[in-house]
Amino acid sequence: MSALRKVLVVDDDPVVGKSFDRVLSGKGYAVITAGNAQEALNKLDAEDYDVVYADIKMPGMSGLEMAERVKERRPWLPVVIVTGYGSPDNEARAEAAGVSGFLRKPLSPEMIEGSAQKAFSERDVTAHGVTEAAVIAQPAAAPAHRRARNAIGFLKNVALFFAAPFVGLAYILAFPVVGLGMLAWTAIQAQKKKSEEATKIQPAAPAKPNALKTVTMMIAAPLIGLAFVVAGPIVGLGLLLWFGFQAWGKLGAKALANGSEIE
Repeated sequence: MSALRKVLVVDDDPVVGKSFDRVLSGKGYAVITAGNAQEALNKLDAEDYDVVYADIKMPGMSGLEMAERVKERRPWLPVVIVTGYGSPDNEARAEAAGVSGFLRKPLSPEMIEGSAQKAFSERDVTAHGVTEAAVIAQPAAAPAHRRARNAIGFLKNVALFFAAPFVGLAYILAFPVVGLGMLAWTAIQAQKKKSEEATKIQPAAPAKPNALKTVTMMIAAPLIGLAFVVAGPIVGLGLLLWFGFQAWGKLGAKALANGSEIE
């Protein structure tokens, strides 16, 4: 059994609500009434309805003002104005608010039922249009997100490409300095060892093994420092080339990927 379609009738005259209930009940509709516009807005906040009928002239908020508020909150919800005071100004205001139409008193059963059928047909078309718009907008957001991600990746690769020479140059400049520092440090340590060993050696019993160790360290110190000085530029150039090839490789892959997407 299908669910009943809910009709909200807003009128300060209870007879109008009873007329809608008498005509629509038993035909797949559930009629709910409200005595004024504020009560109707409260009911709309509490639960969903399929169509709203509002009398144009009520104490407090008018039916037109209520219709404007309803259409602001739920543009897809059909609102029909029930009136015995039709005028061009009221009709223009109602049209601007987006109401579905006017139902003029006195009401007949045929008018009520025909208006309900028309309002529900309009509601189905409007809901279908909203759904299609959401479906169309969702895929459109995906390419934009992908383009933004590709742009960020491209900028990162460009930054890496331009940073590679500076990184390599930093290694080239730093390694000789480090090598000379190691050379000086090793020489100082060797001299310090030599001085310490000299103070410990007694004249009667010189320690030949310790002296040999010191001489070995003194000979090795310049060679270690020289190795750093010579190896530094080579390592720096190697790193420079490595960073360059990495950047070029990523840029080439990105260009191929962008080309395939365009195709």
